[in-house]
Amino acid sequence: MVAPTHYEVLAIAPTATQAEIKQAYRQLVRRIHPDNNRETADPVRLTQVNAAYEVLSNPRQRSIYDRQLQSLGNSNGTEPSDGSAWASQSQRTATAQRQHQQQRQQNQASAQYLQDWLQQVYGPVDRLVEGILTSLRTQIDELAADPFDDDLMLAFQGYLESCRGDWQVAQRQFRSCPNPKHAAGVAVHLYYCLDRLGDGLDELEAFPFNYNDQHLHTGQELFRIAANLRREAQLALSHLHGR
Repeated sequence: MVAPTHYEVLAIAPTATQAEIKQAYRQLVRRIHPDNNRETADPVRLTQVNAAYEVLSNPRQRSIYDRQLQSLGNSNGTEPSDGSAWASQSQRTATAQRQHQQQRQQNQASAQYLQDWLQQVYGPVDRLVEGILTSLRTQIDELAADPFDDDLMLAFQGYLESCRGDWQVAQRQFRSCPNPKHAAGVAVHLYYCLDRLGDGLDELEAFPFNYNDQHLHTGQELFRIAANLRREAQLALSHLHGR
């Protein structure tokens, strides 16, 4: 059985203009689309009409299609039964378009998730970490005036208790949702930053119990490492924005 050409599907002449092609397509769709007219709806023919319009509405594809018809020796413009290649091409084009749209939607969703993670997780955690790191030097200097002064020691312990609370909030916030794939470098540095910060607090909290300066030195060193890891996270974030 000889399949109709795209021109026959749209009921137009091979010499039809682009305006005539568009007009014919719209008239057919209004008549056979299920959403427009249930009585004359024809889903099978609608598929053929869409495929024909996809080729003929594109000047480049139409030119190739016309040459294909001519090369097959169809002087009357009909397509032989084995000329279903164009239908297959239309299907491939539609599939590629769907895949492109799906990939675009996935990329948009991924970008939105990244933005949400930066605002809801990274930003709050980074601010908490900054507050803990930048306050240590002042607290150590004040305590150094007289480590055995009860008031100074109580103030130092209060500071450590506040830091511990902020650190716990940062930990919960960091674990509140998975990090985006593209932000893995940022997340891993932030994870180790929090880990070293927790170890540093453990060391500092041990000092009031035995007054061993080694706890202060180790705590400060762990805070220094945490600060470097925070900077590495910031650097990874800047690279992420520069992608």
